[in-house]
Amino acid sequence: MKATFKYMLALALSLTFITGCDEGFDEINTNKVDPTSLAPSLILNKAIIATTYLDGVSTLGMLCYNFGIVQQVITPYGSSLSGGNYNQLNNANSPLVWVNFYRNVIKQLVAVTEQTKGDPLSANIYHAARIWKAYAFMILTDTYGDIPYFDAGKGYISEEIRPKYDPQEAVYKDILKELEEAAGALDASQPAVTTDILYGGDIARWKKLGYSLMLRAGMRLTKIDPTTAKTYVTKAVAGGLFASNADNSVIRHTSLYNNFIANHLAAREKTNFYLAAPFVNYLKENNDPRLPVFAVRYVGAKGGPEQTPERAKSDPNLQIGMPMGYNDVTINSVLAENGVVSLWDFTQINLTTVLKLDAPEFHITYAQVQLLLAEAAVRGWVTGEAADYYAKGIRANLEQMASYDVKATIKEDAILAYLKAHPLDAAKALDQINTQYWVATFLDGNESWANFRRSGFPALKKNPYPGSEIKEDFIRRMPYPDSEIVVNLQNVNDANARQGPNDLNTRMWWDKK
Repeated sequence: MKATFKYMLALALSLTFITGCDEGFDEINTNKVDPTSLAPSLILNKAIIATTYLDGVSTLGMLCYNFGIVQQVITPYGSSLSGGNYNQLNNANSPLVWVNFYRNVIKQLVAVTEQTKGDPLSANIYHAARIWKAYAFMILTDTYGDIPYFDAGKGYISEEIRPKYDPQEAVYKDILKELEEAAGALDASQPAVTTDILYGGDIARWKKLGYSLMLRAGMRLTKIDPTTAKTYVTKAVAGGLFASNADNSVIRHTSLYNNFIANHLAAREKTNFYLAAPFVNYLKENNDPRLPVFAVRYVGAKGGPEQTPERAKSDPNLQIGMPMGYNDVTINSVLAENGVVSLWDFTQINLTTVLKLDAPEFHITYAQVQLLLAEAAVRGWVTGEAADYYAKGIRANLEQMASYDVKATIKEDAILAYLKAHPLDAAKALDQINTQYWVATFLDGNESWANFRRSGFPALKKNPYPGSEIKEDFIRRMPYPDSEIVVNLQNVNDANARQGPNDLNTRMWWDKK
């Protein structure tokens, strides 16, 4: 009896102790200066930043495929650097857009929209996130074709770990709907979200971004659905597009937060990547004042260590682009005929201007908008003269060079001379407009490659590399990652059954022959 009493007393005392210690436990053990969740506006910023070339690995994928396919930047090296330079599948580089966007960008954007969609005070954040989500999904579907769209990014929300793949037609039509609704619903009367990394909460400029992306998305359908394309181009113009370079969607960098392509080349790959001959030759033959901004040649360099500042020359007359179709061994057979002493003597991207460590990175620009309008005018879809839009687009891109560095500024007399020498010729308008778009999207490999497939311009020749693995003249899409085949096989198979084989040759819905 005495033992039982002692046990009961001890139990009562212990419960009293536990209860007393529990009082105020949550308050005491909560770090009030370390938030457990980020504000939606900050998550949106994170998604916007992640949409750029997020790290060195993603940058390598872009350098090895998109830039090489459109023959702007090339490497003669294989192994981990193979891709568009050899027209070969590189399973390490082809999935990098997919991996970055689904693991980072889409996951974050879905989180923002889910968190804000029912909150009237967060309406502008919600609609801005919808606009950016549309942009991100455009890049994904333009790269892979049919993709997880309606069910994407819901792993943490509804445990949807094997999302179905939606046909690209459905993806694009919903992208257009989202851009129309979101841009129209943005409300400038609400308090500005000053933490906004793109426009500092300027809703008028976010609206212009939404409608400018709608123009881009609408024009993507010119080959497959011109009726829908015209409808949304008209809506975009009515909504209000970028009006100057001040409206450009751009990520600005600093000496601490670097441009990732610049950092990657300067730190690891400077001696491996070169401007391709088709790009350099086009700029040289047309006396383009952008060439010295884009290009540098380490004249006479016989190896990487000889690519020194003393050898660096941006004189247009000295630039020699690397020819397509060679590797690091076979390139030696054409050195003399190209006027170089080694492969390290070819022209490269200028790391003191467009690829300074703090160089800005553009998503969509006023120049691109004007060039798209020029094509729309040629097609009779918008009012105004195609030649006027064309000239404004070229001028805007020439003036945009000043944003890289003061020494990259192109003077007014040079701009006027270039415009006078390159008027729009109605007989070859689509070629001229889209070739200028090719230049105006330099360093945006996603858009350069997409518009090249859509328009067929510039009229590039097939990369003659003898080890090519493709049947068409150019790579049309990236295959789905092996990881998807492992974890989401049925949905991958369904997409392949609709779209075609999971390889570099298969054209996507809007890329109709």
